[in-house]
Formats: sequence, structure tokens, C-alpha cells
Amino acid sequence: MNVDEGTEAHAAACCAPVAAPDITTQQADTLSDLFKALADPHRVRIVNLLANAESPVCVCDFVPQLGLSQPTVSFHLAKLQRVGLLEREQRGTWAYYSLNRSALGRLAEVLDPEGGTP
Repeated sequence: MNVDEGTEAHAAACCAPVAAPDITTQQADTLSDLFKALADPHRVRIVNLLANAESPVCVCDFVPQLGLSQPTVSFHLAKLQRVGLLEREQRGTWAYYSLNRSALGRLAEVLDPEGGTP
């Protein structure tokens, strides 16, 4: 047995198989898109700001918080909305955003199907 065969045999013997429920290809694609959308620190901050907001937040309110221009903030918000994390409400000239909490709940179910039960 060469070194590579020994390493593979050891890995197979010591590592438990993944026990999580399988997800479909479509679910994996959707989750991948969601994680890509969250892969930017500004978008993570946007989600955090919305998670702590008591009501929908105007695009104009993100500009000073993030230190970004309004078009850049709108770009980030649109990306999060496309993957289903945000809901958008138009009020005159301005758009107001809130978290889509049901989408977050579905994400939590996929990541922790037992709901945190030990």
C-alpha cells in the first residue's frame, strides 16, 4: 500500500459519513445564490441593520450608515432582494426595504433542520 492509499483508508475509517438530509439541486442552487449575495460585507451590514429595524428602512437612510453612494446602496439592496432576503415597498420617490423573515426562516430550517435541538 502506498502513502495515498493509506491516507484514503484512514480517512474512510475515522470519518463519519455526512448525516444531514439531502437537498435537491435546485435548493443547492438557491442557497448558493443566497450565500453569494451575503458574501459582501456591505450586504451583511444591510441585513444586520434591517434585522434591528422596527419598520422598513428607506434607501436614503442606508447611505450615511454605510458610507456609500445612493446608487451603490441601491445595487446592494437589489441584489439582496433578487435572492429573496428583502421585501421592497415603493413610497413616492423612495424605496423602503425590510427583511423577508419567512425566507430567513426557510434558510434556518435548511441549515438546522432539527431547529437547534441537541
